[in-house]
Amino acid sequence: MTQFSTFTTLSKFATGALAVFSLATCLSLADTVQTRDGSRFTGKITQIDGASVVLNTGFAGDIKIKTGEVVSLSTDAPVNVRLADGTVATGAASMSAPGTLVIAAAGGPVSIDTGKIKQSWAADAKDPEVAKLERQWSYEAGLDVSGKDGNHSQTGVSVSFRATRKSSVDTLLLYAGYDRQVTNGNKSADQARAGADYRNNFSGRFSWYARDELGFDRVKFIDFYNTAAAGLGYDIIKCAKQGLTFRTGLAHRYEKYSAAGAGSLSTLAIDFGLAHNLTMKHWSMNNLVTYTPSVDNFNTYRVYHESSIELPMASPRWKFRVGVSNDYHSPIPVGATRRLDTTYFARLILSWK
Repeated sequence: MTQFSTFTTLSKFATGALAVFSLATCLSLADTVQTRDGSRFTGKITQIDGASVVLNTGFAGDIKIKTGEVVSLSTDAPVNVRLADGTVATGAASMSAPGTLVIAAAGGPVSIDTGKIKQSWAADAKDPEVAKLERQWSYEAGLDVSGKDGNHSQTGVSVSFRATRKSSVDTLLLYAGYDRQVTNGNKSADQARAGADYRNNFSGRFSWYARDELGFDRVKFIDFYNTAAAGLGYDIIKCAKQGLTFRTGLAHRYEKYSAAGAGSLSTLAIDFGLAHNLTMKHWSMNNLVTYTPSVDNFNTYRVYHESSIELPMASPRWKFRVGVSNDYHSPIPVGATRRLDTTYFARLILSWK
C-alpha cells in the first residue's frame, strides 16, 4: 500500500513537472515585441517591414504595431528578411535599439535599418515573390434548367464552364457555354460559345490582352462565328475589392450565315471592352461590355453585354448566380427576325481548385 501511494505521488509530481516544463518551453519559444510605452506582447511574428510588425497572438489574433513604436523584439526561429535592394538575410531576429534589426546570420550578425526592410517570411516558408508568380487553376461549372406550361409552353437548359489560371501578373480564362430554349414548340434560343482570354499586367495599371471567341447562333442563322482581338488595357480602378478595366485594340470578325444566298461576313474591326467587378462580404458582381465596329463601316458592329450577381451558399463550393446578357448585331443577319437577344439566367454554380 505504501509503495502504491509513493508511486502515485511520483506520477503526479512527474506529470506536473512535465506540464510546467512544457508551458515554460512554449513561453520561452514565443516571439516577443516591446513598444515605447512599455507594453510587451508575445506570440508569433508573421511580418516585419519598414512600416509595421505583425504579431499573431492567441488572445487577440493579429496585432499590427508601427515599426517606429517598437523598441525591442526577438524571434525564436530563423526568419528571412528582404531589403529594398533585394538582399535577403536569414537568421533569428532581434532588436535592442529602435530602428535597427539584427539578424543572427550564419556568417555573423547583420544590422539592418528597419526603414530599408521590404518584407519578411519564415525561414521554412516559400518566398512571397516566388509565390506571387505561381499560377493556380480554379474551375467552375454551372447549370440552369427551366420549364413552363399553361398558356405558353417553354423549356430551356443552359450549361457553362470556366477555367481560370491566375498569378499576380497575368490571367488566362477559358470558357464555354450552351443555351437552348423552346417556346411553344419552336426554338427561341440555340446558341453556343467558347473562348479564351489572356491578360498580362506588364506595368502597373497597364496590360496587354489577346482573346478569341467562336460559336454559333442558329436562331439568328449564324452557323459559325469567330472574333479574334488583341490590344492594350488600363485599370481605371484597381483595388482588392473592386476593379474597372478599359480595353481597346484591333479585331477580326468572321460570320458564316446559313440562309440561302446570305454568304458570310469577314472584316477588320476595332475592339472596345469595359470590365467591372465588385466583391462585398456576402455577394459579388461582374459586368462586361464589348463593342466591335467594322473599320470599313461603323454601321456593321456587334455589342455584347453581361451583368451578374453571385450569392454564396452554405457550402463554399456552391454559389448562386443571377444575371442578364444582351447580344446585338447590326446589320441583322439575313434570315433572322431580330437584332437583339436578351437572356435572363439563374444558375447553380459549382467551383473547385
